[in-house]
Amino acid sequence: MKLFSKNQNPWPVGLVVFFIVFTAYIIGFVIFASRQKMDLVRQDYYDQEIRFQQQIDRVQRSAPVLADASIDYDRAGDLVTVSLPSASQNGMSGMVSFYRPSDAGLDSNVKLGLDAAGRQSVSVRSLQAGLWKVRVQWEAAGREYYFEKPIVIGRPASS
Repeated sequence: MKLFSKNQNPWPVGLVVFFIVFTAYIIGFVIFASRQKMDLVRQDYYDQEIRFQQQIDRVQRSAPVLADASIDYDRAGDLVTVSLPSASQNGMSGMVSFYRPSDAGLDSNVKLGLDAAGRQSVSVRSLQAGLWKVRVQWEAAGREYYFEKPIVIGRPASS
């Protein structure tokens, strides 16, 4: 059985088949795209953008003290140690934030509580393995400071 006779033009059937396939593809793509998880990195994303100049000022103000500040990750003990200059500890308050770029729901905050040496250790056992940004924001003598460091949390290989 022949689909087309000698006198029939195949173009109309070809166009109809093309438009049916194209329409099915577009409908499939729209369904796929609508089911994708779309999170803003933060719930207050737009508010943070408006206040971004304050963040730039914090970072610039922190530049001179960064030589004495550090964030270190101890994989064996699952600890992150934050060290800040001890000279700025009078009346200091702040926050250590663990920011997960891939999932805002995993973010966590710990109140800054330094010991006499200007250090604080935070257990990261409850955090998932992967890329995290440890952000430290503190206020001392009425001035705000900020620095961050990316770390990759990994679990020690079990023997």
